[in-house]
Amino acid sequence: MDAKAAPRYAKFAIYVFVVVLLNIAGLTIFFRADLTENKIYSLSKVSKTTVHSLSEPLTINVFFTKNLPAPYNTVERYLKDLLGEYALYGGKKFNYRFFDVTPEDEGGTAESTKNREMAQDYGLYPVQIQAIEKDEVKFRKAYMGLVIIHGDMMEKIPTITTTDGLEYKLTTSIMKLGNKISALLKLKSNVNVKLYLSPALKEVAPYMGIKDMPQIPGQIRQVVEGLNRKMYNRLTYTLAEPTDQPDLDRLANTYNLMHLKWPNLEGTNVKAGEGVIGLVLEYNGSTSVLPAIQVYRLPLFGLRYNLYKPEDFEEMISQSIESLIGINENIGYLADHGTLQTFVMPGTTTKEPISNFDQLVSQSYTLKQVRLRDAGIPKGLKCLIIAGPTENFSDEELYQIDQALMQGTNLALFLDKFQEVQMGQPGSPFGQQSQYVPVNTGIEKLLDHYGVKVKSSIVLDQKCYRQRVPVEYGGGQQDIFFAPIIQDRFINNELPYMRNIKSLVALAVSPIEVNQKRIDESGIKAEKLFSSSEKSWEMKDMINLNPMFIKPPASEKDMQSLPLAYILEGVFKSSFAEKPIPEKQDSAQEGMMKQVSAEKAAPDDKPAAAHAGLSKIQQSGTFLPQSSKPGKIFLIGSSQMLSNNILDSEGLTPNSTFVMNILDILNDRLDISLMRSKTLSINPLEETQAQTKMYIKTFNIAGVPALVVCFGLFIWLRRRYRKKQIELMFAKRGNS
Repeated sequence: MDAKAAPRYAKFAIYVFVVVLLNIAGLTIFFRADLTENKIYSLSKVSKTTVHSLSEPLTINVFFTKNLPAPYNTVERYLKDLLGEYALYGGKKFNYRFFDVTPEDEGGTAESTKNREMAQDYGLYPVQIQAIEKDEVKFRKAYMGLVIIHGDMMEKIPTITTTDGLEYKLTTSIMKLGNKISALLKLKSNVNVKLYLSPALKEVAPYMGIKDMPQIPGQIRQVVEGLNRKMYNRLTYTLAEPTDQPDLDRLANTYNLMHLKWPNLEGTNVKAGEGVIGLVLEYNGSTSVLPAIQVYRLPLFGLRYNLYKPEDFEEMISQSIESLIGINENIGYLADHGTLQTFVMPGTTTKEPISNFDQLVSQSYTLKQVRLRDAGIPKGLKCLIIAGPTENFSDEELYQIDQALMQGTNLALFLDKFQEVQMGQPGSPFGQQSQYVPVNTGIEKLLDHYGVKVKSSIVLDQKCYRQRVPVEYGGGQQDIFFAPIIQDRFINNELPYMRNIKSLVALAVSPIEVNQKRIDESGIKAEKLFSSSEKSWEMKDMINLNPMFIKPPASEKDMQSLPLAYILEGVFKSSFAEKPIPEKQDSAQEGMMKQVSAEKAAPDDKPAAAHAGLSKIQQSGTFLPQSSKPGKIFLIGSSQMLSNNILDSEGLTPNSTFVMNILDILNDRLDISLMRSKTLSINPLEETQAQTKMYIKTFNIAGVPALVVCFGLFIWLRRRYRKKQIELMFAKRGNS
């Protein structure tokens, strides 16, 4: 070897050795830098804590079809990186594995066929996606789901078509599994799953198109036995076959079971009869009722009946058990006083339930129905939702709400100042007309004491949602002024849980007015969450939300930005501090009062004397003049913010994220709200003036080509100048 080349070879060997050592060290010691604004590729603090505190091994099995088209091909890569982050903080107790489920005709193997069977055993099935191949739109089926196994329990995310909110879904599912195991192990008694099935239904079922009616008891028994193996044998299955009419009526009224009646069927042996069918889950005095038959209406064919599949029964029973045993934290929801209903039986009312809101909240909380008139507000609730009440609150009911706030129950108030009423008959020549009547329930007195009020008007805004008009009605777009689009600059992004929310849509919302003097005197902090644009105005008195009859004010002086949502926080003073405490008198109390009056009128004065002595007994300690700890009140002047056309059940839109973040804040779960909103995909551009747009457009059309021409002239002149300099230099040398 050349002596001069030896140092070079030695240096090269040292470099190779150092690189190998760095790679070996990188297997165990490494770091990642997440440069995204919201740290979307890094785990949130709550996710790290959740997997780090696992008490038992947790396994995630992921089933993804290979070679998926855009945009689905990035989902699997993101999921692998995300699970790798979880594994880093979960240690040996966190495991994950990806299974190839590609079909054989797309390059799959025999093992991928077994993996597909495994996925179906877990309850995962392929979904149809759209792919563009060779300029043609094609559809293919693909597996994109996972299951989380923790002990004997399992939770699944059946479809993962986007990376938005994926960390939130994973973390909350892991937390839910842990809560479920703890709740099941703490049960004092078993959950009773009872099937009510009248024998007479088996005779008429074939003529209803339900031939498998006799198999229902066995199918549900198998479903319950399968769930029992996963739920530590905490379920008990029973079958009841009611036949007597009083029992049928009682069950139908008590549990709202499906009650079927039929006449004599001509040409058959089926005689007139009736029966009930349905599943009732009971635990610790609470019940949940599930249907066994699916009813739907087909055009021309009328009503059709169909049995639910075993996997449907398993899903419904599992979800109902979660609600019954209180796996998630409770949120109170006022279910009387005309509030919006989360569920209604089909055909019982024309009002659409807020089912998307119910489904959205149920992912993280258990919505507990609260009836003020019957049982009052339960103790220990962190949050009570009051959405769109239309009936008056008595002083005693307002006292209950006030004292619940004093005892630590935060309030989420979605209040309407107007109620839509349909006037006219459905078949009349003029049709049914909508009329908006004022709503005053009495809760305004509480809010006025706390320092806020909902104004009796509707906010209209030129920055609003635009609806496409069908071609037969002229085409184009129609401004829906009562649906303001809330821009980023009118959203309070200084609050952590509002920071990533860039746009919102409001609907039929009333402005909020703050009594700043009263707020300052009470020491309450009032944070404005968002407001309308400077192009908004109020509709007062005669409310008519027909877009054809709404026109903006002639002068911009009549327009201004109006506050639409507030959150109050601090130590609240009771509205009843200087008032007599109202008493509730129900029918039982009225009867007792009559009995007391009768005893006073009796010749024997001993009972009257006894009652006179009782009247002198004084009580204390039940009334709280101010909140025992800092409380919160969220207020917005619209219950339509919870409607199905505003919220999506998956929680992917900014409106859904906003509502859930508010509930998290009211339940002291700031970390969860930050995790949920960090991957919001809607990030609108900033609003620009028309003149600015014109300048930018002109620059793009004429300015850019002019710059290119100027740059070309500059280069040409520079080269020409350089050429002349070279010629002069050689000319001087020639002369010399």
